[in-house]
Amino acid sequence: MFRPDLGASTNFKNINYNHNETIMSACQKAARPLTRCLQSSKSTCQSARAIRTFTSSSRRNEEVAVEAAKAPRVYDPLTVTSKKGEKALMRSGVMPIGSRRRRAAIKSSDNIPFEQLPYQCFQEALKVLREDRQEKLKLIETERQRISNLAAKDVSEIKGGELQKQTRLDSMRRHLEYLKIQADINDPLIKKRFEDGEGDMNKPVYRYLADRQWRKYQRLLILQRINQLNVVPDVLPHFEPTADVRLAFRQRSVQHGEFIDSRVSEVPLRVKVQVSDKGERLVSIVVIDSDVPVVENDNFTSRLHFLATNVPLSPTINSIPLSKLPEENIAVPWLPPFAQKGSPYHRYSVFILEQDPEKPLSATELKEKIKRDGFRLRGFKDKYKLSPIGMSIFRSIWDEGTAGVMQRAGVEGADIEFKRKRVVALKPKEKKRGWEARHSSAKYRQLWR
Repeated sequence: MFRPDLGASTNFKNINYNHNETIMSACQKAARPLTRCLQSSKSTCQSARAIRTFTSSSRRNEEVAVEAAKAPRVYDPLTVTSKKGEKALMRSGVMPIGSRRRRAAIKSSDNIPFEQLPYQCFQEALKVLREDRQEKLKLIETERQRISNLAAKDVSEIKGGELQKQTRLDSMRRHLEYLKIQADINDPLIKKRFEDGEGDMNKPVYRYLADRQWRKYQRLLILQRINQLNVVPDVLPHFEPTADVRLAFRQRSVQHGEFIDSRVSEVPLRVKVQVSDKGERLVSIVVIDSDVPVVENDNFTSRLHFLATNVPLSPTINSIPLSKLPEENIAVPWLPPFAQKGSPYHRYSVFILEQDPEKPLSATELKEKIKRDGFRLRGFKDKYKLSPIGMSIFRSIWDEGTAGVMQRAGVEGADIEFKRKRVVALKPKEKKRGWEARHSSAKYRQLWR
């Protein structure tokens, strides 16, 4: 039996189902981008959680590996070409060898011996120089024969006696040294060895080249410092250096007139003295401070910081570390340089004094006679017949380490500060005139600045 109400109700349900499916499909389309966004954010959070977890224990891959400290780069003075490398070598007390162009050529070329360079002009020039050297050697042999003949000659046969004989011998020996220098001065191998620092200072040609190089710059520099810092006449009335003097504290090279930290200069310095004449001699080393303030007299005096005598010196024995000198040579031990707070910079002069070879000084006697405070170098030089041959100078001023240096050396006065005394002008105040008088009222206050 057909029932219209049932058939109608069935059709209504189908319509509702189709309508619901249409609505759900539209909602899904609309929500799909939002779902994708949520899924991507979820995956990002999961990946971040996988990468870094909140835990008190460190992961194995997050442990910090301690890198070994890089070893300082060592530069070769023969092949260094950069400014940084040159400065690093000079700070360590080693000078680069030759010019920068020469070092670059050595670095980039084959190791061919210098005398075998394959240049025809160079080889022909070497032949000419060898022939010239042979002529000089003949002259040297002749001069030696003349010297031996004159030395064997009786004094009675020479007009002028013994004095004239010694004068002529000295003149001939100087000429002989000149011929020795001229025999090797043009040899390129000699110049190469000298530039490489391999010259034998027992030979006169190397001493001559070293002296000529020193006189071109370093001697002019020390003369300038002597005049600028008033070493003459404050310390000596007159002084002309004839030897090259260099200073260093451990590995720290000191330039002439340089300011040195008190902690660096606490240890005894090392002196390098290069003389240009042959033979060994005895010298005295004096370190003096010429700027010690005297409050009572409102003046300055000098203080002796080191004195050593009978120190051997020659062209080959030229490095003198003061800390390694024997006790019998030290008359006054090393006192660290210091400058009290408020005082001007102190000048520390290091003098090399040549002694009379027949009259060596006794350090034991000098210990009893010489005092640190009020030491006068000119009186000491005149009394013991000493000849100053070279000097160098450095300066010191109050710094953050001076108090500790004075305490360790047992020197009092680290808590004292010097202040300049204000000098009252004797000239009376002048009455204001002109523009200053017209604008001296309070309403022109903004113009007073």
